[in-house]
Amino acid sequence: MTPSFIPEQSAGEPPQRRGRPPEPICESGTAAHRTWLEPVRSRFVASGLTLDDLVGRSGYSKTRLSELLRGKGYYPGWEITYSVVRALDIPVGPLLRLWKAAAIEAEKTPTWIYNRIRQVQPAAREEPPIAHMGLTQAMWQPYSAYAMAFLQSEQRARQAVAETFDILWLTWDEATASPDTPRHAWMLLRTKVLSRTPRWPAGHYDLRAAAFSTTGQAEADDLVERLARIDVFARFFDAIASLPADQMDVTVLRYLCGIDPDVIPGIVGLTPAMTHTLDHHARGPLHELFPDADTQE
Repeated sequence: MTPSFIPEQSAGEPPQRRGRPPEPICESGTAAHRTWLEPVRSRFVASGLTLDDLVGRSGYSKTRLSELLRGKGYYPGWEITYSVVRALDIPVGPLLRLWKAAAIEAEKTPTWIYNRIRQVQPAAREEPPIAHMGLTQAMWQPYSAYAMAFLQSEQRARQAVAETFDILWLTWDEATASPDTPRHAWMLLRTKVLSRTPRWPAGHYDLRAAAFSTTGQAEADDLVERLARIDVFARFFDAIASLPADQMDVTVLRYLCGIDPDVIPGIVGLTPAMTHTLDHHARGPLHELFPDADTQE
């Protein structure tokens, strides 16, 4: 059965647009705002609807809808956002969570957010696709461990992981159409984590904060020894962050997160052979810089 929001068309044919595609998102939009706006725009383009069609389905003017789709002007209230979400048959739950996170980033007060949401009748309870639920259950812990290694904050790590799975839910058709869904999901998680990670001027990620949470430095009773160990760990983690992206991922998961190497291929969406090769190539330069580091098989 064809969803009500897609106009009738011949089987197998792409939707035919009768109007112009939306103009680009304004550069002033925040990262959190773009996080939910981009999937909404993608769904609008895929639906085949025109802006006039969206006006009729949402009840809002073309000017206001155009501004919403461009991220222009004030941060949009939940009422108009919800009207577009329902018109495009987008899951409400994950979109609402992303909208709230972006509202906070836009410095909207808790009262403003609460009042905007209260003006909209709650939608019926939604369940993500079964495969999405399975992926979430399987990957929540390793994704969280990876995020913690970079962000050193349970709240920020949880936010990055939750945002990843909400985006996956909103774009599940795209994720399952990719050659490898676990790889697609991992790349999204990596992007969300690293976008929150500070960088050195040279461009690589700053993992120095992780040196303060290692067991090795915490076990040192002498302050001088502890500071010396922190310095060693900081330089070691800096070396890890300088590795190519896939090597860095495998190294972080194995040596900083303590994840079984046999499990890592399924997490990062690569073959066991490729993962082993990445680990081998990463251990070489790390062992040359830090011969005493535990990166040997």
